[in-house]
Amino acid sequence: MSDHESTYVPKTAFERWMDSRLPIIRFGADYMALPTPKNLNYWWTFGAILTFCLITQIVTGVVLAMHYVPHVDHAFGSVERIMRDVNGGDLIRYTHANGASMFFLAIYIHMMRGLYYGSYKAPREMIWMLGVVIFLLVMATAFLGYVLPWGQMSFHGAVVITNLIGSIPVIGESITTWLWGGFSVDNPTLNRFFSLHYLLPFVIFGVVVMHLWALHHAGQNNPVGILIPKERTAKDTVPFHPYYTVKDGFALLVFLILFATFVFFNPNALGHADNYIPANPLQTPAHIVPEWYLLPFYAILRAIPDKFGGVIAMFGSIGVLFILPWLDTSKVRSMRYRPTMKLFFLIFVAVALLLGWCGAQLPDAPVIPGLPSPVLFDGELNSYLWLTRLLTAYYFAFFLIIMPIVGLKETPLPVPASIAEPVLDHDESKA
Repeated sequence: MSDHESTYVPKTAFERWMDSRLPIIRFGADYMALPTPKNLNYWWTFGAILTFCLITQIVTGVVLAMHYVPHVDHAFGSVERIMRDVNGGDLIRYTHANGASMFFLAIYIHMMRGLYYGSYKAPREMIWMLGVVIFLLVMATAFLGYVLPWGQMSFHGAVVITNLIGSIPVIGESITTWLWGGFSVDNPTLNRFFSLHYLLPFVIFGVVVMHLWALHHAGQNNPVGILIPKERTAKDTVPFHPYYTVKDGFALLVFLILFATFVFFNPNALGHADNYIPANPLQTPAHIVPEWYLLPFYAILRAIPDKFGGVIAMFGSIGVLFILPWLDTSKVRSMRYRPTMKLFFLIFVAVALLLGWCGAQLPDAPVIPGLPSPVLFDGELNSYLWLTRLLTAYYFAFFLIIMPIVGLKETPLPVPASIAEPVLDHDESKA
């Protein structure tokens, strides 16, 4: 699949001239003809959806940057002016703000699909690691963008997160001072965040190109999780176009319905009301919370009593994804044929969702209000803090303990020898 020969034949004089100098038409034609496993399901459409989300964010972000003023005295007012005075400004701003949430929704589904079907296993380790790099860059870009409206949650969120970096030994204070541009979150900080927020999407686009290049070279995974030998390419694959362009297009339309529902009917549902209050350094919000897509990692940060330990745990929760290809010891890729690991994976998904829920709660609030006080649940034990610690323990155990041990001990179900033969054999037995 990854080494298929070019089938493009220039038909006009212009195409022949172009092909001999810049073969971009050949590249597009070869990509459309790329042999693709014929059993890909709708979980594989999120790559195209993410491409759409990235382009949408870049285009709307460039337009917003034309009107935004990165100054502490004018940032909040410039955002309000975009909403009220710029033609279509409210639509552009709501599309950009909700687009971040849609971007992360698609990223999380895309990553969970890769985790379930073992898309990180050899020879696709580089595809997975580049994907994690993209995830980190998107998280950084989203945080920087959240600060730009300069509302209450924006300002105090920046104070909290940048102060966490200061807990890193030796270099922490220097990095914090550089980010602040001084000795507190102020106008130089806003200028730095605006510059980085504008720059990073183009860096993400570059890494996405590398991600697709690695995918083109190693070939796509499939739900069965088997490698397709060259002699079976014709039987087990179909051209990317028109089969998967149509499928991706339909999935994108369904996704756009969800996207449009938020943009047109409830654009502030995923935001925080306090961010419509201008930043006031002298008035701290009662409960500082990040956007929903960062809540699981915020919960992990709060689960550790030591400040530096929390930072290590938060970054470690993402860093562990880089070494995932070497933590999974199973020879079977797809969890479709690994019933024990599938159960642990479903628990992991539930744990990730619960971590997000805990991240939105006050850490010392009771999980079960009004519960009597037996020894097991009195005081702190009946709090989101302890629930978060249990969930955090499972999060790391899933990667560092469960995945290596289950991979060695589990007896997987029989894996088909190819993509096409089981279906054909089944049809012939019916006849």
